Amino acid sequence: MRRIEYKWIVAIVFVSGVFMDLLDTSSVNVALPELSRQFGASVNQIEWVVLGYLLALAVSIPASGWVGDRFGTKRTYLFALALFTGASVLCGIASSLIELTAFRILQGIGGGMLIPVGTAMLFRAFPPIERAKASTVLMIPTVFAPALGPLVGGWFVTEHSWRWIFFLNIPVGVFAFVLGALYLEEHKEPTAGRFDVAGFVLSGGGLAAVLFALSHGPTDGWGSPAVLIPGIAGLLAFVALVYVETHVEEPMLALRLLKDRMFRRANIVIMLAFSSFVGLLFLMPLFLQELLGLTAFESGLVVFPQAIGMVITSQICGRLYHTIGPRRLLVFGLVSMSIVSLSLLFIGFDTDMWTIRLIMFIRGLALGFVFVPIQAAAYANIAPSDTGRASAIFSALRQFSASLGVAVLATVLVESTDRFSDGARTESQVADATLDAFHFSFFVGSLMVLAAGAAAMMIKDSDVRHTMRRYADPDVRMEPDEAVGIE
Repeated sequence: MRRIEYKWIVAIVFVSGVFMDLLDTSSVNVALPELSRQFGASVNQIEWVVLGYLLALAVSIPASGWVGDRFGTKRTYLFALALFTGASVLCGIASSLIELTAFRILQGIGGGMLIPVGTAMLFRAFPPIERAKASTVLMIPTVFAPALGPLVGGWFVTEHSWRWIFFLNIPVGVFAFVLGALYLEEHKEPTAGRFDVAGFVLSGGGLAAVLFALSHGPTDGWGSPAVLIPGIAGLLAFVALVYVETHVEEPMLALRLLKDRMFRRANIVIMLAFSSFVGLLFLMPLFLQELLGLTAFESGLVVFPQAIGMVITSQICGRLYHTIGPRRLLVFGLVSMSIVSLSLLFIGFDTDMWTIRLIMFIRGLALGFVFVPIQAAAYANIAPSDTGRASAIFSALRQFSASLGVAVLATVLVESTDRFSDGARTESQVADATLDAFHFSFFVGSLMVLAAGAAAMMIKDSDVRHTMRRYADPDVRMEPDEAVGIE
């Protein structure tokens, strides 16, 4: 192990922990119908297995940056690993829905700290010139875990028991914990400051309230009090958060980092891109299972080529980043992704599954040009002392974006299904109307990607010139408008 560079030890520990977290999340969704039958629970009751985890995640993510800086990233990450793994054991032996929900909340607390703190460790271990390489490491759990989740979850539920979805986390969690305990280096920030109670309540509570509203909006209706009240309360909490965090000496969320032009614009791009990515990832299994009659396992096999495509181009993009820069890679990837996503409008009941697999693979190739440069560029100007706080903001926004993308496309699907089904009488007419609703939802998802591409046009390569080799040439002159700016 001594022959392995420290940065790769960090990468192994990070990938193991985050992969376990994301795989568990996507696997549990597949098991919900079986859990409902096992515990005799209604849809509204069983949804708390997911919603409880999501809300706990929302509360812990904003605080994760401060906790890591104050108590040390190694200690915090190992605590999160231990909590998540231990809660997984408890979930696997749960004997009631109440127990399972409570243990899922514990999982959410641990899971909410894994990605922000792990990302901070990763980007501190890799120097700025290697941030693109670090981003390719980030791609492994981010891409493969959501794609493998339905396959793993579907197989365990069908062939064995839903409990093995949680027991699978034990060897991965133990491996990552032991490796981290032996080889990770502790890092604390003397500037962490005191615990910002107001910032914690407003950020965690506001994000939880908004995510709750987004999760219920498509089914309960956006005008429902159960959606409207927490949604408005969450938005008001965000407004208060901005005021509080900009008027205290030691804020929990370092909103001042958004003054950096690259960090701010990268967050805008990732919000739009990730919303579409997760939204379409939500639509495809519904389309394949409800309309084409595939099982959860079979639909997972159809979608999985997207992950393979992303991994292939992420390796290429990690090398191109230093010479081409993030702007052109992002625009190319997002525009290509939008065009490929539009091809989903032409798939129907008779479309061969290999055709859909090819579309997903090509879409994955385009996605690889998006996530590597945006993550490398986002942290390019962030000082090592601020990496933890930056990763908390970035992770919170990504979680919000994922929920937003699902909420938008789920709402579009529900509304367009009602509209297209109006007047349908026969089973064939209803099926055709549902297909049209999915096509329209795919079209909206493509527009979301195109919007991300337009936002990527604002990115300036010169803002990350210290991570690019062409700016290292002393003969290269900088244009006046290319200077890195704090606006």
